[in-house]
Amino acid sequence: MKPKKIPMRMCIGCGEMKPKKELIRIVKAPDGEISLDFTGKKSGRGAYICRNPGCLDAAQKARKLEKSFSCRIDSEVYEVMKHELDGEDS
Repeated sequence: MKPKKIPMRMCIGCGEMKPKKELIRIVKAPDGEISLDFTGKKSGRGAYICRNPGCLDAAQKARKLEKSFSCRIDSEVYEVMKHELDGEDS
């Protein structure tokens, strides 16, 4: 029997390829709302990031999310995502 293929995704913060289950999906919903998707099932355009808050900081500094979603993202959205990441870790 052939071993099951593990889906890999790239973290937009550090650029490392990791198994999809180890990453958190950031979603831009059709209505334009940007949020974290811990289930990986929300509809919309997605990007992946490590559970490390440093990766979110790196993505913000390099404007990776803005490039992925082709829109401007306010700093308040990043702050909400940081709080959600901190809450998910505990």
